[in-house]
Amino acid sequence: MKALQLVILAVTAAPFFVNASSSDSAHHKQITNQVMEDQRNFLLVQTKNKGFGPQAPRDIDLKTGSNDRDFSLSPPSAEMNLCNIHFHKNAEHKGGEFTKYAGNGDGHGYQTGYQYSGHLSHAELADFGKKVGETKHGAIYPGDTLEVHYVYSTAQVEPGATLGACLSESIKNPQLRVETQVYVAVNDKEAKNFVSLTKVETVDGLYQAVNIPGNTGVPVEYAGSTTGPGYNEKGSPFQVTWSVRPNVEKVSIGTIDQWLQGNVFDEDHAHGVRNLVTNPTLLSNIAH
Repeated sequence: MKALQLVILAVTAAPFFVNASSSDSAHHKQITNQVMEDQRNFLLVQTKNKGFGPQAPRDIDLKTGSNDRDFSLSPPSAEMNLCNIHFHKNAEHKGGEFTKYAGNGDGHGYQTGYQYSGHLSHAELADFGKKVGETKHGAIYPGDTLEVHYVYSTAQVEPGATLGACLSESIKNPQLRVETQVYVAVNDKEAKNFVSLTKVETVDGLYQAVNIPGNTGVPVEYAGSTTGPGYNEKGSPFQVTWSVRPNVEKVSIGTIDQWLQGNVFDEDHAHGVRNLVTNPTLLSNIAH
Protein backbone atom coordinates (compact mmCIF):
# COMPACT_ATOMS: atom_id res chain seq x y z
CA MET A 1 0.00 0.00 0.00
CA LYS A 2 1.33 3.41 -0.94
CA ALA A 3 1.20 5.41 2.28
CA LEU A 4 3.92 7.97 1.66
CA GLN A 5 2.59 11.42 0.92
CA LEU A 6 4.12 14.78 0.14
CA VAL A 7 5.57 16.57 3.13
CA ILE A 8 4.71 20.24 3.26
CA LEU A 9 6.08 22.59 5.92
CA ALA A 10 7.46 19.56 7.77
CA VAL A 11 3.94 18.20 8.32
CA THR A 12 3.32 14.66 7.04
CA ALA A 13 -0.16 14.31 5.67
CA ALA A 14 -2.02 11.10 6.46
CA PRO A 15 -3.02 8.96 3.47
CA PHE A 16 -6.63 9.35 2.42
CA PHE A 17 -8.58 6.12 2.07
CA VAL A 18 -11.96 5.38 0.53
CA ASN A 19 -14.23 2.38 0.58
CA ALA A 20 -13.70 -0.25 -2.08
CA SER A 21 -16.65 -0.57 -4.46
CA SER A 22 -17.63 -1.72 -7.93
CA SER A 23 -17.76 0.70 -10.85
CA ASP A 24 -20.49 -1.32 -12.62
CA SER A 25 -23.15 -1.52 -9.91
CA ALA A 26 -24.41 2.05 -10.24
CA HIS A 27 -24.95 1.69 -14.00
CA HIS A 28 -27.16 -1.41 -14.07
CA LYS A 29 -30.73 -1.94 -12.95
CA GLN A 30 -31.07 -3.89 -9.71
CA ILE A 31 -33.82 -6.42 -9.07
CA THR A 32 -36.09 -5.81 -6.10
CA ASN A 33 -35.81 -7.49 -2.73
CA GLN A 34 -39.01 -9.38 -3.57
CA VAL A 35 -37.48 -10.88 -6.72
CA MET A 36 -34.42 -11.95 -4.72
CA GLU A 37 -36.68 -13.54 -2.09
CA ASP A 38 -38.68 -15.28 -4.82
CA GLN A 39 -35.48 -16.80 -6.24
CA ARG A 40 -34.49 -18.12 -2.82
CA ASN A 41 -37.97 -19.55 -2.23
CA PHE A 42 -37.99 -21.21 -5.64
CA LEU A 43 -34.64 -22.82 -4.83
CA LEU A 44 -36.22 -24.27 -1.68
CA VAL A 45 -39.21 -25.60 -3.59
CA GLN A 46 -37.05 -27.17 -6.29
CA THR A 47 -34.79 -28.95 -3.78
CA LYS A 48 -37.32 -30.01 -1.12
CA ASN A 49 -37.36 -33.78 -0.46
CA LYS A 50 -35.19 -34.47 -3.51
CA GLY A 51 -32.04 -35.46 -1.63
CA PHE A 52 -29.81 -32.57 -2.61
CA GLY A 53 -26.65 -32.25 -0.57
CA PRO A 54 -25.43 -29.05 1.09
CA GLN A 55 -25.06 -26.08 -1.22
CA ALA A 56 -22.64 -23.18 -1.72
CA PRO A 57 -21.85 -20.29 -1.40
CA ARG A 58 -22.51 -19.41 2.23
CA ASP A 59 -21.60 -17.02 5.01
CA ILE A 60 -18.38 -18.56 6.30
CA ASP A 61 -18.75 -16.78 9.63
CA LEU A 62 -21.95 -18.74 10.35
CA LYS A 63 -21.15 -22.35 11.17
CA THR A 64 -24.61 -23.91 11.56
CA GLY A 65 -26.51 -25.91 8.98
CA SER A 66 -28.98 -28.78 9.08
CA ASN A 67 -28.48 -30.56 5.75
CA ASP A 68 -27.58 -34.11 6.76
CA ARG A 69 -26.79 -35.47 3.30
CA ASP A 70 -23.35 -36.76 4.20
CA PHE A 71 -20.34 -37.09 1.93
CA SER A 72 -16.68 -37.50 2.67
CA LEU A 73 -14.54 -34.39 2.51
CA SER A 74 -11.98 -34.41 -0.27
CA PRO A 75 -8.30 -35.09 0.40
CA PRO A 76 -5.98 -32.09 0.84
CA SER A 77 -5.38 -30.25 -2.44
CA ALA A 78 -1.73 -31.34 -2.34
CA GLU A 79 -2.99 -34.88 -2.99
CA MET A 80 -5.21 -33.86 -5.92
CA ASN A 81 -4.80 -32.39 -9.41
CA LEU A 82 -5.42 -28.70 -10.08
CA CYS A 83 -7.88 -28.83 -12.97
CA ASN A 84 -9.31 -25.32 -13.35
CA ILE A 85 -8.91 -21.72 -12.22
CA HIS A 86 -11.57 -19.08 -12.75
CA PHE A 87 -12.98 -16.11 -10.87
CA HIS A 88 -16.21 -14.31 -10.09
CA LYS A 89 -16.68 -10.56 -9.89
CA ASN A 90 -17.64 -9.84 -6.29
CA ALA A 91 -17.24 -12.62 -3.77
CA GLU A 92 -19.82 -15.39 -3.88
CA HIS A 93 -19.12 -16.14 -0.23
CA LYS A 94 -19.68 -13.70 2.62
CA GLY A 95 -17.52 -13.32 5.71
CA GLY A 96 -14.07 -12.35 6.88
CA GLU A 97 -12.98 -9.19 5.03
CA PHE A 98 -15.67 -9.40 2.34
CA THR A 99 -18.98 -8.55 3.98
CA LYS A 100 -20.12 -5.46 2.07
CA TYR A 101 -23.21 -6.32 0.03
CA ALA A 102 -22.93 -5.21 -3.60
CA GLY A 103 -26.71 -5.12 -4.07
CA ASN A 104 -29.30 -7.49 -5.53
CA GLY A 105 -27.84 -7.25 -9.01
CA ASP A 106 -29.60 -8.08 -12.25
CA GLY A 107 -31.05 -11.41 -11.12
CA HIS A 108 -28.58 -13.34 -13.26
CA GLY A 109 -25.48 -13.15 -11.08
CA TYR A 110 -24.06 -9.78 -12.03
CA GLN A 111 -23.65 -6.66 -9.86
CA THR A 112 -24.40 -8.75 -6.77
CA GLY A 113 -22.34 -10.70 -4.23
CA TYR A 114 -19.98 -9.31 -1.63
CA GLN A 115 -17.16 -6.79 -1.74
CA TYR A 116 -13.98 -6.09 0.18
CA SER A 117 -15.04 -4.28 3.33
CA GLY A 118 -11.72 -2.56 3.86
CA HIS A 119 -10.36 0.71 2.52
CA LEU A 120 -8.20 1.55 -0.48
CA SER A 121 -6.23 4.70 -1.27
CA HIS A 122 -7.05 7.04 -4.14
CA ALA A 123 -3.85 5.90 -5.81
CA GLU A 124 -4.96 2.27 -5.68
CA LEU A 125 -8.33 3.25 -7.17
CA ALA A 126 -6.88 5.40 -9.95
CA ASP A 127 -8.26 4.82 -13.44
CA PHE A 128 -6.38 1.99 -15.16
CA GLY A 129 -7.07 3.41 -18.61
CA LYS A 130 -8.96 0.43 -20.02
CA LYS A 131 -11.83 -1.88 -19.22
CA VAL A 132 -10.42 -5.24 -18.19
CA GLY A 133 -12.28 -8.38 -19.24
CA GLU A 134 -15.19 -6.38 -20.64
CA THR A 135 -18.45 -8.16 -21.54
CA LYS A 136 -22.05 -6.99 -21.87
CA HIS A 137 -22.32 -7.43 -18.10
CA GLY A 138 -19.49 -5.03 -17.28
CA ALA A 139 -15.75 -5.08 -16.74
CA ILE A 140 -13.13 -5.16 -14.00
CA TYR A 141 -11.98 -1.87 -12.48
CA PRO A 142 -9.63 -0.89 -9.64
CA GLY A 143 -11.48 -1.51 -6.40
CA ASP A 144 -13.39 -4.53 -7.68
CA THR A 145 -13.51 -7.68 -5.57
CA LEU A 146 -12.76 -11.02 -7.20
CA GLU A 147 -13.32 -14.48 -5.74
CA VAL A 148 -10.85 -16.89 -7.34
CA HIS A 149 -11.59 -20.61 -7.42
CA TYR A 150 -8.65 -22.97 -7.66
CA VAL A 151 -10.47 -26.23 -8.47
CA TYR A 152 -8.91 -29.60 -7.67
CA SER A 153 -9.94 -33.12 -8.67
CA THR A 154 -9.00 -36.64 -7.60
CA ALA A 155 -9.23 -37.70 -11.25
CA GLN A 156 -6.15 -38.09 -13.45
CA VAL A 157 -6.65 -34.86 -15.37
CA GLU A 158 -4.75 -31.85 -16.65
CA PRO A 159 -5.55 -28.14 -16.19
CA GLY A 160 -8.15 -26.92 -18.65
CA ALA A 161 -11.37 -25.04 -19.30
CA THR A 162 -14.55 -25.35 -17.19
CA LEU A 163 -15.59 -28.02 -14.72
CA GLY A 164 -15.31 -30.51 -17.54
CA ALA A 165 -11.53 -30.40 -17.14
CA CYS A 166 -11.98 -31.90 -13.66
CA LEU A 167 -13.71 -35.04 -14.94
CA SER A 168 -12.26 -37.87 -16.99
CA GLU A 169 -13.51 -40.75 -19.11
CA SER A 170 -12.30 -43.07 -16.36
CA ILE A 171 -13.83 -41.17 -13.41
CA LYS A 172 -17.02 -39.18 -13.93
CA ASN A 173 -17.60 -38.55 -10.22
CA PRO A 174 -14.23 -37.56 -8.75
CA GLN A 175 -13.93 -35.80 -5.44
CA LEU A 176 -13.65 -32.05 -5.90
CA ARG A 177 -12.09 -29.36 -3.74
CA VAL A 178 -12.05 -25.60 -4.30
CA GLU A 179 -9.28 -23.59 -2.69
CA THR A 180 -10.79 -20.12 -2.53
CA GLN A 181 -9.04 -16.76 -2.26
CA VAL A 182 -10.71 -13.36 -2.47
CA TYR A 183 -8.69 -10.56 -4.06
CA VAL A 184 -9.26 -6.87 -4.61
CA ALA A 185 -7.99 -5.31 -7.84
CA VAL A 186 -5.82 -2.21 -7.39
CA ASN A 187 -3.95 0.07 -9.75
CA ASP A 188 -0.59 -0.66 -8.16
CA LYS A 189 2.23 -2.43 -9.97
CA GLU A 190 3.72 -3.36 -6.60
CA ALA A 191 0.64 -5.38 -5.58
CA LYS A 192 0.49 -9.14 -6.07
CA ASN A 193 0.93 -10.43 -9.61
CA PHE A 194 -2.10 -12.43 -10.78
CA VAL A 195 -0.07 -14.35 -13.33
CA SER A 196 2.17 -15.55 -10.52
CA LEU A 197 -0.79 -16.26 -8.22
CA THR A 198 -2.23 -18.65 -10.82
CA LYS A 199 1.04 -20.37 -11.74
CA VAL A 200 0.70 -24.14 -12.11
CA GLU A 201 3.53 -26.62 -11.67
CA THR A 202 3.80 -30.38 -11.32
CA VAL A 203 4.65 -31.40 -7.75
CA ASP A 204 5.15 -35.09 -6.97
CA GLY A 205 3.36 -35.96 -10.18
CA LEU A 206 0.30 -33.77 -9.47
CA TYR A 207 -0.73 -30.42 -10.94
CA GLN A 208 -0.64 -27.72 -8.27
CA ALA A 209 -1.29 -23.97 -8.01
CA VAL A 210 1.95 -23.24 -6.20
CA ASN A 211 1.42 -19.59 -5.24
CA ILE A 212 -1.94 -19.48 -3.49
CA PRO A 213 -1.40 -16.99 -0.63
CA GLY A 214 -0.58 -18.58 2.68
CA ASN A 215 -1.01 -15.49 4.84
CA THR A 216 -4.73 -14.74 4.42
CA GLY A 217 -6.10 -16.56 7.44
CA VAL A 218 -7.03 -20.13 8.27
CA PRO A 219 -9.34 -21.44 5.53
CA VAL A 220 -12.90 -22.27 6.52
CA GLU A 221 -13.51 -25.82 5.29
CA TYR A 222 -17.03 -27.06 4.64
CA ALA A 223 -19.10 -29.44 2.52
CA GLY A 224 -20.95 -27.70 -0.28
CA SER A 225 -21.60 -27.71 -4.01
CA THR A 226 -20.61 -26.03 -7.23
CA THR A 227 -21.77 -22.42 -7.57
CA GLY A 228 -22.60 -19.90 -10.29
CA PRO A 229 -25.87 -18.06 -11.06
CA GLY A 230 -27.22 -21.02 -13.03
CA TYR A 231 -28.08 -22.53 -9.64
CA ASN A 232 -30.00 -19.55 -8.24
CA GLU A 233 -33.29 -21.43 -8.62
CA LYS A 234 -32.18 -25.08 -8.64
CA GLY A 235 -29.86 -27.25 -6.60
CA SER A 236 -26.36 -28.14 -7.71
CA PRO A 237 -25.85 -31.94 -7.87
CA PHE A 238 -22.07 -31.70 -7.56
CA GLN A 239 -20.46 -32.30 -4.17
CA VAL A 240 -17.53 -30.01 -3.40
CA THR A 241 -15.24 -29.52 -0.42
CA TRP A 242 -14.60 -25.81 0.05
CA SER A 243 -11.61 -24.10 1.69
CA VAL A 244 -12.35 -20.37 1.87
CA ARG A 245 -9.71 -17.98 3.19
CA PRO A 246 -11.20 -15.14 5.26
CA ASN A 247 -8.75 -12.35 4.42
CA VAL A 248 -8.37 -10.40 1.18
CA GLU A 249 -5.17 -9.92 -0.84
CA LYS A 250 -4.53 -6.96 -3.15
CA VAL A 251 -3.67 -7.80 -6.75
CA SER A 252 -2.43 -5.60 -9.60
CA ILE A 253 -5.21 -5.03 -12.14
CA GLY A 254 -2.61 -4.88 -14.90
CA THR A 255 -1.62 -8.48 -14.23
CA ILE A 256 -5.28 -9.56 -14.21
CA ASP A 257 -5.56 -8.03 -17.67
CA GLN A 258 -2.40 -9.86 -18.72
CA TRP A 259 -3.74 -13.21 -17.50
CA LEU A 260 -7.07 -12.76 -19.25
CA GLN A 261 -5.28 -12.20 -22.56
CA GLY A 262 -4.28 -15.85 -22.61
CA ASN A 263 -4.31 -18.77 -20.16
CA VAL A 264 -4.70 -22.54 -20.31
CA PHE A 265 -8.18 -22.26 -18.78
CA ASP A 266 -9.59 -20.15 -21.65
CA GLU A 267 -10.77 -17.54 -19.16
CA ASP A 268 -11.25 -14.02 -20.55
CA HIS A 269 -13.76 -12.43 -18.15
CA ALA A 270 -15.19 -12.58 -14.63
CA HIS A 271 -18.16 -14.86 -14.00
CA GLY A 272 -21.40 -13.98 -12.23
CA VAL A 273 -22.17 -15.13 -8.70
CA ARG A 274 -24.79 -17.43 -7.22
CA ASN A 275 -27.09 -15.95 -4.60
CA LEU A 276 -25.86 -16.56 -1.08
CA VAL A 277 -27.46 -19.75 0.24
CA THR A 278 -29.02 -18.93 3.60
CA ASN A 279 -31.59 -21.61 4.41
CA PRO A 280 -30.16 -24.03 7.03
CA THR A 281 -31.69 -27.05 5.29
CA LEU A 282 -29.39 -26.38 2.34
CA LEU A 283 -26.25 -25.83 4.41
CA SER A 284 -23.83 -28.22 6.10
CA ASN A 285 -22.75 -27.81 9.67
CA ILE A 286 -19.16 -26.51 9.95
CA ALA A 287 -17.52 -28.52 12.70
CA HIS A 288 -14.52 -26.23 13.24
